[in-house]
Amino acid sequence: MTKKILVEGMKCGNCIKHVEISLRGISGVNSVDVNLGKKEILVGISCEVSNEVIENAINSEKYNVVQIETL
Repeated sequence: MTKKILVEGMKCGNCIKHVEISLRGISGVNSVDVNLGKKEILVGISCEVSNEVIENAINSEKYNVVQIETL
């Protein structure tokens, strides 16, 4: 399963690094692809991971989740 997350506040490579590390720390997350230009993150998950857990991981890095969509 893949979740598409729209995020505000990411501006550089360091932002990407922080978000990737935070999301990869979630059990069940097996891929993270950040597109800075689109302000979008695609997260591949192998088991059920709630939107709240994903949002908390991103918010803990001081970025704002706008929307989470399951693809």
